[in-house]
Amino acid sequence: MRYNEHLAARVAEKLEHLADVEGKEMFSGLVFMVNGKMCIGVMKDKLMLRINPASIAALEDKDGWEQMTMRTKAMNGYILVSEDVLIRNEDLDFWIELALEFNPLAKASKKKKKV
Repeated sequence: MRYNEHLAARVAEKLEHLADVEGKEMFSGLVFMVNGKMCIGVMKDKLMLRINPASIAALEDKDGWEQMTMRTKAMNGYILVSEDVLIRNEDLDFWIELALEFNPLAKASKKKKKV
């Protein structure tokens, strides 16, 4: 499975009110760029979020999420949320709002120069 298209459609609907949102297929998933910065993604059946690293400690009592890792390295400020805890719109809203709150503070990746 590439990514859960139903979950991606739900996320896209939640972001449609924003002026600068672009969906890009990458990392075998669909990533939503907000204001030119990676913000939210759908990877297989999980929601990938870029959040404030300082917010992670406050999520300890929440079920269904994990720190994102690449190989064995923890990705600071990136988490994955299981689709199982995103069934209700209110729950999806909670997680999306975490990523949107951090987006203005997040650094944009450096643009590669075209040769």
